[in-house]
Amino acid sequence: MGKSSNGAGQFQFGLDLHSGVPVYRQLIDQVRAGIAAASLNVGDQLPTVRQLAVDLSINPNTVMRAYRELELGGVLETHQGTGTFISDKKPEKKSAERERRLDQMAAEVAARAGAAGFTVEDLIDRLQDMLPGPAKRR
Repeated sequence: MGKSSNGAGQFQFGLDLHSGVPVYRQLIDQVRAGIAAASLNVGDQLPTVRQLAVDLSINPNTVMRAYRELELGGVLETHQGTGTFISDKKPEKKSAERERRLDQMAAEVAARAGAAGFTVEDLIDRLQDMLPGPAKRR
């Protein structure tokens, strides 16, 4: 399983209420980014809906919506009475669809970065910084 029984102690959620991105979408994106950056691992436990809502001062229904969408996507598993955990299900490898989605995400991020005055090189540097330890370029 994961390297710790409770990844929530290491992983911190944060919200940007001025980004224009809905709060539930920010939570979903942060979980997915945490998994991609290996700061969240299979078996790591996330905070309860109530705890995360209190920590972030948001409505529990918002957290529930994000967790439910992640669960439907196979990213999270909820076990009644024990909590919500990062799933060990692997994303489907429909390669053409996955490539299309990755191209779309890269284009969206590049466009948003460009509009904010950043270059693609700035993005690549930041993404490299997000790699776990030995894989980092610098």
